[in-house]
Amino acid sequence: MNGTPATDTRQALRDASRRALKAVEQLAGGLGTATLALVALGAVVVTAVLSLVGVGLLLAPLTLRLVHGVAARERVRLGRWGDPVLGPARRNSGLRADLADPTTRRELGWLPVHATRGLFLGFVAPLLPLMAARDASYPLWFWLVPPDMRSASFSFVPGRTPLEVVVVFLMGLGWTAIVLGLTPAMARLQARPGRTRLGPPPGTDIGGRIAELTASRANALDAHATELRRIERSLHDGTQNRVVAVTMLLGAARRALARENTDRETVDQVLAQAQDAAEAALAELRGVVRSILPPVIEDRGLEGALAGLAANCGVPTGVDVDVPGRCAASVEATAYFVVAEALTNVARHSGAASAAVRLRRRQERLLIEVRDDGHGGADEAAGSGLVGMRRRIEALDGTVTMRSPAGGPTVLSVELPCG
Repeated sequence: MNGTPATDTRQALRDASRRALKAVEQLAGGLGTATLALVALGAVVVTAVLSLVGVGLLLAPLTLRLVHGVAARERVRLGRWGDPVLGPARRNSGLRADLADPTTRRELGWLPVHATRGLFLGFVAPLLPLMAARDASYPLWFWLVPPDMRSASFSFVPGRTPLEVVVVFLMGLGWTAIVLGLTPAMARLQARPGRTRLGPPPGTDIGGRIAELTASRANALDAHATELRRIERSLHDGTQNRVVAVTMLLGAARRALARENTDRETVDQVLAQAQDAAEAALAELRGVVRSILPPVIEDRGLEGALAGLAANCGVPTGVDVDVPGRCAASVEATAYFVVAEALTNVARHSGAASAAVRLRRRQERLLIEVRDDGHGGADEAAGSGLVGMRRRIEALDGTVTMRSPAGGPTVLSVELPCG
């Protein structure tokens, strides 16, 4: 049943208000990335000028990382307010390859547009609701304005007489109409350069990337199921059996106490066995909990947790971590297990005299490198644990490569997204 005209009008106003509020929030978010784009644009200009004398070439990798980081933040912002903008799966590459990448050129073309138009729209849009609220509410507080002060949006309206108050109020209604009618279009105008230039080029076959993401999701589900089976086996085969043993021993002790002429020494022995079994069950349960999410990461951070792994490794291991801030818990846990598995392989199979663990954060990627000076020849198909490690890494849309020529050294390199 159709509503009355008044009801339809109120519903239309509510819908327009929601769209305008969403657009203002989107524009305000674009102001943040536009400010970063302006900083990155300045860095590009400085680097280009300094490159004329050769110095800028040293700054170029850092500048490009800054550009990629700003573009990645804009992709995330656009995906939050609409269809996701599919970005490239970046890998380590040299300066020449990065400059030749079409995605880099498209990001450099997007940068000045967003740093100017996006900054202007992002700055103006939040002011419009404030101006509308100020002028529309002016009849409620105009008497607080000193007679010699001009208070409206335009300085030639003093805003003291009834006619002037009405003029200011009508101006507030005009600003409100502008907010309701234009801010959605302003938000689309601000987002258009990012959606057209930060996504894949027109005609690009993104089937490979979609297949990669589909495989990552499948690996995530497979890794999750494998982890659940491992936890179930640990609880069923270890902890549960020990708890059953504790129950049986306590039952035997209770029956012994119920008998007359009970040998107290026998009862003490049974209770001691029950206590030992309970302690063993508790230790196994703690081990299962640590295997899910090591509490040492929360207590000491990723660097401290890896330092503990290195200290317990049978091969002298150095740890070099330069990861500002914290990554997601899943990323830190995966990094911890990757290093733990790698150091276990080093101690068992490599014959190395020393090893080194190195972590770096570059843009939105966590780079992990584990190196040893052993005899090399590591083979993923030989059951070295790399298969399970690879599945766990790919479940997070990460990559893993290993170089292990005969005679060594062996280098395991892992990249994990940590945005």
